[in-house]
Parts: sequence; C-alpha cells; structure tokens
Amino acid sequence: MKAIISFVGVCCLMACASSTACAFSGGADSGETVRERRMQYRGFMGGMMLHTGYVRSSDLTIISPGGESRTFGVAGMPFGIGGAIRFMFGEHLRIGAEGYMSDLRYGEYASHVETGWGGLLADCVWKVGKCRLFVGGTLGGGGQTSTVILSPVGEDYLAEEFVSYRKYSFAAFAPFAGAEVPVGGKFAIVFKLDYLLDISNPQDDYVKGPRLYIGFMFGHSD
Repeated sequence: MKAIISFVGVCCLMACASSTACAFSGGADSGETVRERRMQYRGFMGGMMLHTGYVRSSDLTIISPGGESRTFGVAGMPFGIGGAIRFMFGEHLRIGAEGYMSDLRYGEYASHVETGWGGLLADCVWKVGKCRLFVGGTLGGGGQTSTVILSPVGEDYLAEEFVSYRKYSFAAFAPFAGAEVPVGGKFAIVFKLDYLLDISNPQDDYVKGPRLYIGFMFGHSD
C-alpha cells in the first residue's frame, strides 16, 4: 500500500512538472515574451485548515517492567489544524509550503499520539466550472510522539506498570488532491485529502491513513 501511494504521489508531481514543461514549450513559436507570460508570477494564496480522518498503526507489543506483555494496534480518528501558502506561476503551477499538527486520543486510559509535519509543496490546478481542482505533494519532515497507557494512572508519584512514551522524527511525503470553491474574488473554501507517509524511519506505532481537510484560503492574483 505504501508503495502504491508513493507511486501515485510521484505521478502527481510528474504531472505538475509536465504541465510546467508544456507551458514553456507551448510558447516556442511565439517568442520569449509569450513563454515568460505563461510562467509568470500571478500572486499568492494562504489560509488555515482543520482535519480529521482515520489512521492506524501496525500491531505493537508493550512489555511492563515485570515482564508482562500486551499486544494491540492504535486506530482512530485524529483531529488537527494547520495551514498552507501557495505562490502561483502561470496557469497551473503552484509552489509553497504547509504544516500541520494532528492529535489522536484512544483507549480506555486516554492514550494519545501527536503527529506534526511540514515541508515544501508543489501542485497543479485546473479550473473546472466554478471550482478549481488540484493535485500534488508535500516533501519535508515530521515527528511523532506516542504515549501508550494500558493501566489506570493514580494520582500519586508511583511509576505505572503499562505506560510507554516514544518520540521520533522522520522524512515525510504526503501526496494530496482536493478542490477549491471560490467565494468572491479573494476567498475560497478548500477541501483536501492526503496520506502522510514516513519515508525514512518506519516504526510499528506510526499511524497512517487518509486525512480529510476543510478550511479557507485568502489570496491575491492577477
């Protein structure tokens, strides 16, 4: 599954590159001025988004100091917030950056996973009717903090038997697709679906799955 999603993401980025190349080559017969106009800077847009979805980890085993073990998997609906900014070049290409925080709480004793990531993004956008459809990817880095609590936590200073805390970083790649619905000249409602991949430091407790975003973007363009 990870290989398939990575392949789709790479194809999305190749589509962006192809659109860029077409924009440059399309003006070959019309002179340098036309080529520059096709890829000229047109403005920017940025805003905030909320997200949820469904993520899960592989099965993992927690071993207590006394040697007792329990095997389980993390799964649930995360909730988070973040934002993005895009700079527009020509008719289709956009380059920018984005970053998000995502929190998942699960289990009887309030275990939780916090995932943060960000990086440089590139996407291609096409106008379809009154909407704008886009596809692309984000490449950057992230980190995950996982606190597993499998036994009651008392209000005391005694160490608990089944508590595990882990924190690590990773290189991140997130292919995405979505739609923007313009509302007025400088405001748009945004819907986006992505799949965050850990491409450098695979861990059993890493949570992965689709995330659905909704938010708004303000911008200025020619």
